[in-house]
Amino acid sequence: MKTLRWVSPILALLALVTMGWGLVTQESEYLWKAQELNLFLDTPLFLRQQMVTSGWLLTWLGTWFTEFFFHPWLGVTLLCGLWAVLMVVAGRTLRVSLAWTAVLLVPVALLLIMDVDLGYWIYYLKLRGHFFAATIGVIIALGGLWLYRVLPSRWYLRPLFVVVGTAVFYPLIGFYGLLFALLCAVLTWRLKDMSTSARAMTTVVAALAIGVVPLVYYRYVFCQTNILNIYWTGLPLFIYGEETTAYYIPYYLLVAVLVLMVVLYGMKAPKLLNRPLGWFAGHVLLLAVLTWGVCHFWYTDYNFHKELRMQRCMEECDWEGMLREARDQKVEPTRAIVMMRNLALFRLGRQGDEMYHYPAGAADSDTPLPLNMTQVVGRSIYYNYGMLNFCYRWCLEDGVELGWRIEYLKYLVRCALINGEQRVVQKYLNLLRHTRYYGEWADHMAALSSTKGGLGEVKEFVPILHMLNYDDYLASDNALVENFLMNKFANSTSEDTLYQEQSLLAALWTKDIQTFWPHFFNYARLHPQDHMPRHYQEAAYLYGHLENEVDISHMPFDEQVKRDYEEFMATAQQYRGMKEEQLRHIMYPRFGKTFYFEYFLIRNQKMY
Repeated sequence: MKTLRWVSPILALLALVTMGWGLVTQESEYLWKAQELNLFLDTPLFLRQQMVTSGWLLTWLGTWFTEFFFHPWLGVTLLCGLWAVLMVVAGRTLRVSLAWTAVLLVPVALLLIMDVDLGYWIYYLKLRGHFFAATIGVIIALGGLWLYRVLPSRWYLRPLFVVVGTAVFYPLIGFYGLLFALLCAVLTWRLKDMSTSARAMTTVVAALAIGVVPLVYYRYVFCQTNILNIYWTGLPLFIYGEETTAYYIPYYLLVAVLVLMVVLYGMKAPKLLNRPLGWFAGHVLLLAVLTWGVCHFWYTDYNFHKELRMQRCMEECDWEGMLREARDQKVEPTRAIVMMRNLALFRLGRQGDEMYHYPAGAADSDTPLPLNMTQVVGRSIYYNYGMLNFCYRWCLEDGVELGWRIEYLKYLVRCALINGEQRVVQKYLNLLRHTRYYGEWADHMAALSSTKGGLGEVKEFVPILHMLNYDDYLASDNALVENFLMNKFANSTSEDTLYQEQSLLAALWTKDIQTFWPHFFNYARLHPQDHMPRHYQEAAYLYGHLENEVDISHMPFDEQVKRDYEEFMATAQQYRGMKEEQLRHIMYPRFGKTFYFEYFLIRNQKMY
């Protein structure tokens, strides 16, 4: 076995590298989004704001580390570094044999699962610094356990240390301070230099510390914490409407694994495992189980990751990048994907010709959450369509409900900048200047606010300024972003060509003939020399034949538009009596890129 003693640490190191490689290559947009939904300020006030509840050190350090996901590779390197520290601390504390170092990958794998199984919870989590909090908490708890173990057994130092340690750790790391006391109580029965009475006394003291310390802090220090949560501070609360208990499983397993490792403290491995063949079989089984567990619980929903990539492109105004993502859609898209794709087409001036050239759909998001688009892309969509009040409103509401985040502050700056509210702009920019990576962005926005020619000369803002041709008021959108936006535009009109085109596009979305014609004629009037985009022609040609209330005989329709209509109707007649789902499957290859297909065969799509 001496020749194998260094193989296990090498395997553990390779496993950490593999985890890091998987995070960087598979979850770069996810990690980037995590830091966008994070906020760390290098100010004393920010620190004091964390200290109003127990576990504040976890949130303070966690948000600081999360900043580094701005460069995903850097944040992942720090995370894997902390996992390496955890393995060293756990190995020294529990005296794990060097030949079995790989066993310490078990808690690390569970910590990895906690970070990669969130999915849409990333938008709703209230625990700041979640991606690092559990790792930091376990390191400190095991470090305290190591101090407990090395203390001499005389003078009641150990039971006294349990009380003092819990009292010190609980305000800093919350639940993990109580976990420290629990592990001390278990380890007590594995230490050989303690009498039975000393062990019993230490166990009772630990139990009392777990029960009483949080109550004392709640009564005299952290009175803002809900009494129902005083034992769970530092842990995420997976409650939104109703509790989703499955997300707590990695936490239950982590506690169980740590307790089991303490129970096994000082035990010798069976002789079979100390032989080369047993050692090899044990490591193969261990790594296989961990690999299966991580892969099984890793959230890999296709549409979720597609949305993240499109959001990253939208933040960078990379409209062609958004269309590349939309074009490569392999499953039915969510409405968030459809809306982002249509926005990109609108910004590029191609929606009237290409809107139906991409996969359509309204796939359910793979999450138990009662998901609202407002939390996912609603703010971005509202902003890019010029609905500044609604963007501002959701940033404020979510900031109060879920905690302030980089993303919210950036949109608050943009909205205030367009509205000309300079003092508000400076307030939010001053906050962003205290972040690690957004001070330069703040300086850029500050320079724009003093641009002599105004925002009309800034490429990012020009299209948005065109969309401000509406009555400035705030109403209820019922959190249905798409429905509210499309009905708002469909029932609005303007002499601005860009705004008016969006009104026409919204009229197509409603499939309401009476709403369509005024916008169609207004578009033709505002673009007298331009070629009428294909989908507008298709809608006019179809509606003209359906109701015969508007004379379309003199309109210069493209021959392809007329030919597609005739063929569509003939094909539909040929398959008359067939179920709509079957008809959709048959006709999509030939007519899926037309408004005719959209009008007759795309119905009752879910909105959220």
